[in-house]
Amino acid sequence: MEQKYMEILLEEMRGKFDLVLEGHTALHAKIDEYRQESNEKHDFTAIRLQTVKDRIDNVEQKLSARIDAVEESLTTKIDTVERNLTTHIKAVAADLAAHRADTEAHPRCLVRE
Repeated sequence: MEQKYMEILLEEMRGKFDLVLEGHTALHAKIDEYRQESNEKHDFTAIRLQTVKDRIDNVEQKLSARIDAVEESLTTKIDTVERNLTTHIKAVAADLAAHRADTEAHPRCLVRE
């Protein structure tokens, strides 16, 4: 009877091991499924991030080009204003010099009260 009891016990243990192996296999399949899903999400996220980075780079380049154009335009306008201002200052200086020369040419008059 002991031999038969031992065989029953071994058969029962084998059944339990089969259940454990079946559970392990199911868990392994689930882990692989989640890993695959996670990798797909990671790839999708990486693509989206690259798209955002490319757009930011594009905006940065356009903005840089516009800033350069504005700086060049401002430099040109400032140079023009400086030249015009210098011309006007020279003209005012010439008028002042002419006026001074004209007023100094007249004899001095004393005004009495």
